[in-house]
Parts: sequence; structure tokens; C-alpha cells
Amino acid sequence: MISRIDLRGDALPEGADLRDLLPRADFDVQAALEKVRPICEDVHHRGTAALIEYAEKFDGVKLERVRVPAEALATALEQLDPKVRAALEESIRRARIVHREQRRGEHTTQVVPGGSVTERWVPVGRVGLYAPGGRSVYPSSVIMNVVPAQEAGVESIALASPAQKEFGGLPHPTILAACELLGIDEVYAAGGATAVAMFAYGTDECAPVNMVTGPGNIWVAAAKRYFTGLIGIDTEAGPTEIAVLADETADPVHVAADLISQAEHDPLAAAVLVTDSEELADAVEKELEPQVAATKHSDDRIIPALGGKQSSIVLVDSMEEGLKVVDAYGAEHLEIQTADAAALARRVRNAGAIFVGPYAPVSLGDYCAGSNHVLPTGGCACHSSGLSVQSFLRGIHIVDYTRDALAEVTHHVVTLAEAEDLPAHGAALKARFGWKVPTE
Repeated sequence: MISRIDLRGDALPEGADLRDLLPRADFDVQAALEKVRPICEDVHHRGTAALIEYAEKFDGVKLERVRVPAEALATALEQLDPKVRAALEESIRRARIVHREQRRGEHTTQVVPGGSVTERWVPVGRVGLYAPGGRSVYPSSVIMNVVPAQEAGVESIALASPAQKEFGGLPHPTILAACELLGIDEVYAAGGATAVAMFAYGTDECAPVNMVTGPGNIWVAAAKRYFTGLIGIDTEAGPTEIAVLADETADPVHVAADLISQAEHDPLAAAVLVTDSEELADAVEKELEPQVAATKHSDDRIIPALGGKQSSIVLVDSMEEGLKVVDAYGAEHLEIQTADAAALARRVRNAGAIFVGPYAPVSLGDYCAGSNHVLPTGGCACHSSGLSVQSFLRGIHIVDYTRDALAEVTHHVVTLAEAEDLPAHGAALKARFGWKVPTE
């Protein structure tokens, strides 16, 4: 059901050589980019008409308009199962607790007497948030996108999710209910690359945005790449990933369940166990069979995901080697189930989010830990972070110098300007002092 990679016996290679030994899904955003390019440009030129046409082509629904009526949002919340509403409200509450603490305050640094630099954090003016709606529905992704944007102080928030034939061309009602709970009244029935294009270019119904965030399929990732530069993006999210770093103290029942939990997202989802215990590897592999057999999405998602090239049990000589492997892998979600899990977690450098010990499974982070589940995939955790309040803020430096403070440093500025063959840069300072460099 799941393959093995045995890295025991020899010294682990470094850098790219180690990464090349580890499992990873094929996810060719560049190839998809060429397919979404004409779609994006069609939305650019025809706006809402193109969105309606693509909804019929891709989603099988004939829309009259793309924006969701306010009454549909209210109705969705009224009809929501009370247990689901309570769970969403608790998820929102916990997410706000965490994300509210992330907001940076303004800070002024006195560089020299009379010379200061202030860093002021300003929210993005308008954002477009995407909530997937393909194989599964993700009201949790609505929360994970909206809460940090709101806590950052973003004034204009729009959200898009694919039109659903089952619901008369509206996004899934739990998506709409989550929007209503969060006070988001600008919602669009648009999916994939068309939604990103709508946000980037704007239409007669939707004003253009400054930034697009949210997970999605390869078409969403390709559209984000296409529009990078015109708009800001969070990340080009690929298939979801879980890596579990475990030793002989881990419970194979827990480990197997956690691998399956991410495999049920998508046939390309990655499930990786890194362990120095062959006994644990055997026990997990044995445990996978009955758990998978008892799970809803076994045939169409879980079995292909666990059996795919992106999933594997990786055997190492020690936890030290295991740390090197998980750092090279850079998982979206990293669980550490070892005797000294907290200490090992502090040493990890590359992960979207780290889940410590047997009672912090990834599923908790997906919904109610308070952390954000929009995270870097495909090894991008080595250079990128998950979605947070900071994603929606821009740092602006405010430089304030008096005449005396400028005079004191002018000779250095002139020297550096001339060293770079940019004499006009130095002249801009000389002009303030009668075209003479102040005495050092």
C-alpha cells in the first residue's frame, strides 16, 4: 500500500542530493500556466460574460450573475446544522485569539540624534480570498483566510468559491454560512483560474484586488503565478502533505490514522513517515490496511495517495538523521511523535506547521488549534511561511532627519554615490548645503 525508502547504513547526502531521494508528487505549474493563460485573458476582455460561460463549461451550471445575493448568505446560515455552526464559531474564536496576537506595532528607531526611521505596518487595501470546492468543501479555509485578513485591518474583502450544480449555481451552503458568520458579504460563485482572473483584473461586478490568497488546485496555482506582479499572492499551493517523524515510542494506530487523514484530500496528497524504528514501520504498514478499508474515500483518494510516488516510509539510522530528512523535505505539516518531541520540534528549520506529540494531530490544526492551515507545500517551507496577519500587512519605513543629522552623514552618502558612479545622488545632498560637502 505504501513504499519504503531505506536511507540507513550510509551517510546522508546533503542539500539537493538528499531532497532528490525523498518522495514528491508531480505538480507542473508551468505546464498548467500555458492552459490557464487564455482563460485569464478571456476574463480580462469579457469579464462577467466569460465567468458565466466558464461556470457552465467547468461546473455544469448556468449562472445569471456571479455575485452571491445577500439573502443566500443569510439563508445558508439560518439552515446550517447547529452542531456545524457551533464548531465553526469555536474555530473562528480560536483563530482570532492566535491571529490577533500576530499584529506588529509601529516602531521608531533613533539612528542618531535628529535622525530616525519608523516602521509602520499598513494593511493591504483589498484582498480576494479563495475557498476550494472540488472534491471536498472547505468552510475551514474561509476561516483561515478571512480571520488573518480581518485582524490585519484589511478594509475590503471578497471571497470566491466554485459554483455548485447541486445548489443551483451557488457555492456550497456551508461556505456561504461561514462567510455570513464572519461578516463577509461580497461572495462570488467562481472557481479555479477564472476566480483568480476575476480578482486580478476586476469585472463589472467585482472590483480588482491587491492580493489573492487561499489554497486551490493546480489551475489556481498556475493563475497565481500568471498574475504575480500584478497582484500579491500567498503561495502556489500544491497537493497537501504530511510528514511524521516518529521513534519506537509512537503509537502505530495514531501514525497510520494521521497519514490517512491527509491522504483523503486528494490522490496526489503526500503521506510520509520518517522513522529509525523498523518495528514501528512494520506496525504502521500493518495498521494502514484495516483503517483504510474502513474509511470513506479509500478507493478514489486514499489508496492512490498512499500508493503514489509522493508517499513513503523512510527508514533512517537515528532521530538526528531523521531531523535532516524532514528538514530537507520541508513538509507542509510535520508531526513529531517521539520521546522528546518538544525538544526536537525546536530544532526543525523547515516546516509549514509543526505538531508536537501524540495529542496534536494535523486534523486539530486543520480546524480548531487556532493556527492557520494555509501553508507552503512542495518543499517551499524552506523559504515561505503559512498565512498569517503579516501576509496582509506591508511594512513602510518613514525616514525623518534634521538638517544637522543629514549634515553629519552627507560625506558618507556622497562618497558612496560617487563609488557607484551616481554623482546626482550625492548632488541631491550637496544642494541642501550650498553645493558643498559639510565639514566632517
